[in-house]
Amino acid sequence: MKARRDALFLLLGSGTADLALRFTQVALPLIVLKETGSVAATGLVGGAAGIPMLLSPWWARRARQWVDSGSRLAVVAAVQAVALAIVPGAVVLGVLHAGVLVVSGLLLGLGDALGSPGRSALLADTGDRWGPDKAVMLLTWQDGMRRVGMLVGPPLGAAAVAVGMLDGLLWIEAGAVLLAGALAIGVVGERSPEAEAVPSIRGSLKGRPEVLYGWIMRGTGALMWFAFTLGLSVIGAERGRPGVYLAAGMSGYGVGALLGTSVSLLIVRRVPPMVLATIAWATMGLAWVGMGMWTTPAAVAGFGALSGVTVVLGIAAISIVITRSSGGAERRALLSGQSVIVNAGSSAGLLIGGPVIAAIGAEYTLIWSGLLTCTVAFGVLAVSRRRAVVERNRAAMTDGDCETSQHVRDRDHDPCRAAGVSA
Repeated sequence: MKARRDALFLLLGSGTADLALRFTQVALPLIVLKETGSVAATGLVGGAAGIPMLLSPWWARRARQWVDSGSRLAVVAAVQAVALAIVPGAVVLGVLHAGVLVVSGLLLGLGDALGSPGRSALLADTGDRWGPDKAVMLLTWQDGMRRVGMLVGPPLGAAAVAVGMLDGLLWIEAGAVLLAGALAIGVVGERSPEAEAVPSIRGSLKGRPEVLYGWIMRGTGALMWFAFTLGLSVIGAERGRPGVYLAAGMSGYGVGALLGTSVSLLIVRRVPPMVLATIAWATMGLAWVGMGMWTTPAAVAGFGALSGVTVVLGIAAISIVITRSSGGAERRALLSGQSVIVNAGSSAGLLIGGPVIAAIGAEYTLIWSGLLTCTVAFGVLAVSRRRAVVERNRAAMTDGDCETSQHVRDRDHDPCRAAGVSA
């Protein structure tokens, strides 16, 4: 079946490129530090890459609709590969400096702003051709493969650096991105009519309040994510066990995410999306509270696994709302908006994370971040329930008015009444 083959190729491409990205996250700062001697320059590529994504609601409104086929996704992948090759190429030529790093980052950000939602939209379209709710299944598996990359990529990258493959890792990612694009060639998405207006992210949210509510929960989780990553890193350093607590938390999180991926479709079909999303992010918040209160490697691993399961379920709940309620241009706009929310939240969290941890300590940061995430989740559920009640009452009143009007019309046209005959 062509839909299954297309889904397999898209997932393989996504998983391959994401695993290679984890290699680069290990290698790139080390290469920049070695070549420039500047600690500040190590974050230039990542910082510059975030700018196009944050601004994409404005500049990418039409561009993201262009990425509606595997062939066009391959073109975007080629641009990303060139951006990745710029840094090792500059190292070979001996011309690596801050300007080169910024250019590389901006090109990467441009490609990611178009390629990430484009690939997700193609996966969802492929799932629609495959069968009911297969779209959310494929998006969930894509997210699961990304988390596998988070789990195994950094150790593999570190091992490669240890055996002298530092510069080669960037070439490997460039090749992996090209391969991911090539695997997508031939996949066809849902194309919008040429005359159809290009929807904005805000416009695509109209009539879909549950998507907005889900984004608020997920955005809060992304904003508070620094408490988990930076917080555990600081705890390890303060206790003379650098890396141990973060490794325990991330390992547990990865295992939990895989478990959540395996059961997500079964659960998301049976639990209302807003209820499931609320339970998911509230539980994740409570898991962070637990890490802050019982900070041992074993406890951190256990709470990390719990948060991994629930985050996957929360993301699946939002995905099923998007895939069931939209298609074509609007779906691409919504998936782009979701990428912006997650990236913006993560970037803002990392920006404020250091000062917050320095002010109140890593353990209290975990506790208060978890409580805030939990509070927002239940608050959003309460608002959504209130909105639903108001809409039901309004609909009931409208129906009642219509029935009254119909009764009046029937009475006025009663032939006996018109003839003056009493019943």
